[in-house]
Amino acid sequence: RTTVNPFYVQEIAEALKGVDIPVFVKNPIHPEIGLWVGALERLNKAGVHKLSAIHRGFYNYKESAFRNDPKWEMPIKLREEVSDLPIICDPSHIAGKASLIEDVSQTAMDINLNGLMIETHNNPTGALSDSRQQITPQDLKRILNNLILRDTKLRDEAFKDELLEFRNQIDLLDHQIIELLNDRKKIVETIAHFKNQNKLTIFQIERWFEIIQSRKSIANNLKLDNQMVAEIFELIHKYSILTQTKIMR
Repeated sequence: RTTVNPFYVQEIAEALKGVDIPVFVKNPIHPEIGLWVGALERLNKAGVHKLSAIHRGFYNYKESAFRNDPKWEMPIKLREEVSDLPIICDPSHIAGKASLIEDVSQTAMDINLNGLMIETHNNPTGALSDSRQQITPQDLKRILNNLILRDTKLRDEAFKDELLEFRNQIDLLDHQIIELLNDRKKIVETIAHFKNQNKLTIFQIERWFEIIQSRKSIANNLKLDNQMVAEIFELIHKYSILTQTKIMR
């Protein structure tokens, strides 16, 4: 909760000046990467250099199996912004229940986070807070022993060549996607001129519903995650609206 307020973070940074102790910075409640990075930068400028980030998930707006939305893309974005920063996952607060802690822990390891912060209690049902997400020391040992720790780099040269071939295929497909987006943008620009000449509104809700439903249906037929496809087209549509707005002003 402190991370969301730059003024509170600055107060803490001022108080820590000259005391270079390890400081762990939890993610803000909402997925705002700027707030997370900003808090780390303020502390760093104050001379606090032994910094780590704690990924404990984000406020859930909808019903979910998890207490906090993991939003795994956020620690990845943080790693892009601050490449040498240790990032520790808090599976207990993400999961909210003991049964999900192992899966969350494994995912954290799979995306190469640097460690885990797991709540442990010798009698979870008697814990005074968050009893559902507490696990016994025995369960902690079992979870840690079950974790699969993967290499970040391939050591076998033959596999490296095979992986490179797959990546080349992905690169080619991504290039084609970008070219298609550019082709789509040109058609959107033509539509914008047409709407402008005929005094039509930029946004027509019936057409938007048609787009989103038909694209989700295509995704279902291809056994793709239709929510992922919907989010992609929401982003495409957002920039389509912006493109038309610039032309029609």
